Amino acid sequence: MAFYKDERLALFIDGANLYSAARAVGLEIDFRKLLKEFQGKGRLLRANYYTALVETDDYSPIRPLVDWLAYNGFTVIKKPAREFTDREGRKRVRGNMDVELAIDMLEMARNVDHIVLFSGNGDFRRAVEAVKARGVRVSVVSTVASNPPMISDDLRREADHFIDLEDLGELIARPRRDFSEDDPADDNED
Repeated sequence: MAFYKDERLALFIDGANLYSAARAVGLEIDFRKLLKEFQGKGRLLRANYYTALVETDDYSPIRPLVDWLAYNGFTVIKKPAREFTDREGRKRVRGNMDVELAIDMLEMARNVDHIVLFSGNGDFRRAVEAVKARGVRVSVVSTVASNPPMISDDLRREADHFIDLEDLGELIARPRRDFSEDDPADDNED
């Protein structure tokens, strides 16, 4: 990874996309480790985490994470997800934070030297191009280790540097659990 100790950094984390990419390669992100890792790479000015939340649910599985992030050095940008019924009558949820993330990247570009985007979404290609035109280096974190790859080829090509999430795993993820060692079901084999 090409980082310089004196550069000003900002992290932009597409929460849903990072979750999907991490799950695809079998990682569970430890956000405390993630923050510490990038604090050691330069002067981290901002760590933004973007997510849409279903506000009508009594309990959302993402709410504890969002609360923890907000109290532990991350700026959480959230908006309500929209519920709708599809053609088959099933309830669906839609929440997209792409516009918010792209605008924030463009606004932050005047204050930083390097942006790290945690997303493989090809819709960010133009935002990355615009940020680079302002003299900011952009690293994109996603993965090609999954099948299919979680990163858009266009976004990967546009970035100054691509970091595969799997390569960061030992630095920012919780230790992988090997269930076969502790699984009593394995003792019942013939």
